[in-house]
Amino acid sequence: MSFLLPAPTMPGGARSHASRHHRQLAAGGLALTIALALVMALAGYRPAATGRGADRTATVSVIVRTQPGKAQAAEGLVQRLGGVVGRRIAIINGFAATVPADALMRLQATAGVVAVTPNGPVTLQTFNGDFDPERDYGSLFRAARVIDAEKAWDHGLTGRGVDVALLDSGVAPVKGLDGPDKVVNAVDLSPEGAHPEVAYLDGYGHGTHMAGIIAGRDPEVVAGKEKDDKRNFIGVAPDARIVNIKAADTSGATDVSQVLAGIDWVVQHRTGDGLNIRVLNLSFGTDGTQDYRLDPLAYAAEVAWHKGIFVVVSAGNRGYGSSMLNNPASDPYVLAVGASNPNNTDKVDDDTVPSWSSRGDATRGVDLVAPGKSIIGLRVPGSAIDATAPQGRIGERYLRGSGTSQAAAVVSGAAALLLQQRPTLTPDQLKELLVSTARPLKHATQAEEGAGLLAVEPARAAKTPTAASQTWPSATGTGSLELARGTAHVHDPDGVALTGEQDVFGQAWDGRMWSGRMWSGDSWTADSWLGRMWSGRMWSGDSWTGRMWSGRMWSGDTWSGHVWSGNAWSSIQWGGDQDPLVPLSDLTTP
Repeated sequence: MSFLLPAPTMPGGARSHASRHHRQLAAGGLALTIALALVMALAGYRPAATGRGADRTATVSVIVRTQPGKAQAAEGLVQRLGGVVGRRIAIINGFAATVPADALMRLQATAGVVAVTPNGPVTLQTFNGDFDPERDYGSLFRAARVIDAEKAWDHGLTGRGVDVALLDSGVAPVKGLDGPDKVVNAVDLSPEGAHPEVAYLDGYGHGTHMAGIIAGRDPEVVAGKEKDDKRNFIGVAPDARIVNIKAADTSGATDVSQVLAGIDWVVQHRTGDGLNIRVLNLSFGTDGTQDYRLDPLAYAAEVAWHKGIFVVVSAGNRGYGSSMLNNPASDPYVLAVGASNPNNTDKVDDDTVPSWSSRGDATRGVDLVAPGKSIIGLRVPGSAIDATAPQGRIGERYLRGSGTSQAAAVVSGAAALLLQQRPTLTPDQLKELLVSTARPLKHATQAEEGAGLLAVEPARAAKTPTAASQTWPSATGTGSLELARGTAHVHDPDGVALTGEQDVFGQAWDGRMWSGRMWSGDSWTADSWLGRMWSGRMWSGDSWTGRMWSGRMWSGDTWSGHVWSGNAWSSIQWGGDQDPLVPLSDLTTP
């Protein structure tokens, strides 16, 4: 794949920041090599069983998905239970079958059977080769309806005038994010910032997915008609602007010190040179368990909060790290977001919280939940996620994913709507507004859902909570950088990990000095962070002599890491048996 997006440089190869040059992503500026394999398996089935199975009370048409090599044994069991085996579906290691209803539980509990899901008439979810947003309950058209965002659109609230900072893996100028003044390239803190052809772009695929959920808007969408547009892509806050802070590279790898520099940049430049950054979206986390009052990452998020930026953080997925929420969601000041599952309806009464959405512990739980199951967002063809999770592709434009990453992006979009309505809201007031108007779910505990499901219209109609003020003990940021990383570490090409109290420059970490400078707002000077040049030259081999943590030289195009998609980016699920990217129920008529 080749990326062609020339970006101006400053003397010495430095990348220009948004404070000097606002460069908008252009549709024609990115050439993507698309390798697409489109497979559609239509699962046929036969009439209800006769003979041996005729005396059973009822039969059900199902899709049986098995572990590799177990399909034949499962077919034999279906027949012994009085069912009829239909067409095999090799792509999912499964088959269609008609099974006596009272045998379903036994079939599901059989070793080697991954899932038994209802079968039905398959409806191809396409408009011009893509999908039908009205019929697919993972679409943002449906998600907006679930959280009442479309009612805010009716009142003219689309996020206009609000900038949402997205600290992630970059943003690609795919359709829906290529409009005028839609994305501002702020700073590229990844090694790819040294390479003009890929600087700011999203070779991993995560950041673009989040950006589309927050503020995507197809050019065909007519102003004032957002609610009725069932064919085009519309994010939660379609007129908000994305400020792109790229920290992770094409493999999804980054270090906590890079993230700290990114949050620091957002705080220091939040109102500079035409920016109006009111929301910071952090759809990631580490499994660090350090007390938030000491943790540098929690401190950075908290400083952003105290400086007037509403910080939205994904709670994380269960199974990653400790029982605590991921860091920095563990800081009680920020808004920690879990995921909800709309269960293929517009009603809230049947919504649940997926098992993989983190609950936290008795000390700190999620604040609320938002749709995060099988959410359909914009795809970056040829990106790392696109290549490793082809089952998530929907047509040429979209990718389905589940996780608290998506849920956090939904909330960031909702926050932009309310900040357009009430620009003077403080982060504490906005948090109280969202939490106090959330809808408790009938099928979730408080530990699972926090205050409940995000509800934009009740928040829009509610009075401003003038007395809202959080009084938690404040973080200091003077703790351990290594403990903030948790178990996630980047490595150089020789496999040497960046560990201990040193930053990505290989310099000794001085948390007390950094925390003071972050609060005072002077840690960034032009292209330098804490007096260290963050530019194209920084990532070249000769600049690392004597400074690289391993003592070895390397360059950005060979940079590799402990991929955060399995660790710090764990709030997202792009596949797997626990939470399939494209469950068969999503391909059938609701």
